[in-house]
Amino acid sequence: MTLFLVRHGRPAIDRSRPAHAWELDPAGFDDVWALRESGRLPQRAVWFCSPEPKAVATAQLLTESDVGIVDDLREHVRDSADWIEDFPAVVRRAFAEPHLSAHPGWETVDACRDRVVAAVTRIRDVHAGEDVVLVGHGTAWTLAVAGLTGQAPDLDRWQSMAMPDLIRVGD
Repeated sequence: MTLFLVRHGRPAIDRSRPAHAWELDPAGFDDVWALRESGRLPQRAVWFCSPEPKAVATAQLLTESDVGIVDDLREHVRDSADWIEDFPAVVRRAFAEPHLSAHPGWETVDACRDRVVAAVTRIRDVHAGEDVVLVGHGTAWTLAVAGLTGQAPDLDRWQSMAMPDLIRVGD
């Protein structure tokens, strides 16, 4: 069984709304379709995704299969429409102090990790022996990979992730 963690395609940034409300940018559809046609995703798998619009739209472009929506696969909660100029620095601070909120309205990294790893584990347990594709978010997947492999979160990998991108866990 292999777990395929797909980061959503490029969002249509709307600075007046929090990121969890952003839609997928139609200008990035070709990148999502390229991932679909790349042969990097399994032919047969069960599919789930975050409830965020950009993740749902990415999943819909990637597969004709049914896709289950799992609330706990949502991104690191950042309930704020504040525009942060040095966003990577604030995320790195969140990882450096995972028990603290790095910005007003932000979930702690510890809480995000606990939520996402538990959701991924439940899905893997129910679908043991099957390939599973999860469509979601960069920070959530960084925490999931760390939690599932016992390694430290790879923030350099997080910062270099494309939209969309794919991480494979297990085989």
